[in-house]
Amino acid sequence: MSSSTPRKYRFTFGPWNISQGADPFGPVVRPEVAFAEKIRLYKKLGFDGVQFHDDDVVPADWGVEQTKKGVAEVRKMLEGEGLFCEFIAPRLWEDPRTIDGAYTSNSEAERRYAIDRSKRAVDIANMLGCRDIVLWLAREGTYIREAKDPITAAQRILDAVNALLEYDRKIRILGEMKPNEPMDQAYLPTPGHFLALCYRTADPSRSGVLIESAHSILAGLDPGDDMAYALWHKKLWSVHLNDQNGLKYDQDKSFGSVDLRRAFNTVWVLERANYDGCIGLDVKAMRTTKPEDQTKHLTNSKAMFLRLVDVARNIDAAKIESLRAARDYEALEMYVLETLMGT
Repeated sequence: MSSSTPRKYRFTFGPWNISQGADPFGPVVRPEVAFAEKIRLYKKLGFDGVQFHDDDVVPADWGVEQTKKGVAEVRKMLEGEGLFCEFIAPRLWEDPRTIDGAYTSNSEAERRYAIDRSKRAVDIANMLGCRDIVLWLAREGTYIREAKDPITAAQRILDAVNALLEYDRKIRILGEMKPNEPMDQAYLPTPGHFLALCYRTADPSRSGVLIESAHSILAGLDPGDDMAYALWHKKLWSVHLNDQNGLKYDQDKSFGSVDLRRAFNTVWVLERANYDGCIGLDVKAMRTTKPEDQTKHLTNSKAMFLRLVDVARNIDAAKIESLRAARDYEALEMYVLETLMGT
């Protein structure tokens, strides 16, 4: 895409990205920001839409009528701020009934609870005018491999996806894959695994992926390559951009803060493919961040993305092709580095 025909990206994040900064080794370090105040911040920060877990919208234990009323209030709040709901994701990993997995639990009652709650998430999405359901399969895995039968587990995940596709013929399912954490080893650990499952679902045309930068990095893969592969399948329907300092716990660092070149290649892939989904962020403020600065990680990530878009749109495509043809990868590398340094 040339700089004369720019495409405007839409930016989203989830309310959990403005947090109190607690971690497994320490308490909160910032006061809670009320939900309504978080929603009011979106437009002020330059964002267009909101990512939601089901229980971000209304508590998971509310009855049907109370849920309808609560969702209507949230929808009015969104519309009043000029925002849209990008997706709903059933939060299946924090309930006592899903500590051993949700869709892949060895307990039939717990599997039934997971699917019922996921269907309720579909209902919430419909009430908010949203068609995308994101499945982060957080506890679909094992701490010891003998705990579950892996062939049965794969089938149970497919059965759950099919149950949702058949429950509502308009929704799309987006698998958000991650190789580990909170489980030692996850089933379907990469986007490629879920893409393979997509073609066995009841409706492959409504089955795709959301790819998160950090999750690809945790699997030892390049996020841009993962996204390119999903784009080739025409199944990259959302992204979570962030950064990651090595193969450790999921850090959700600001986009481009660790590896600028890797971030550039991610943006370049999205630009070349004319990606038209949302640019979702899933980033955490540093634990030491003061309350008055607790949204900088969001604005910084958005700014980095847009600056890299400018780089990608102004890169000399003819020079790139010439260096490729000459197999002069040393010169190509230096050209990319100099471009990123603004020289």
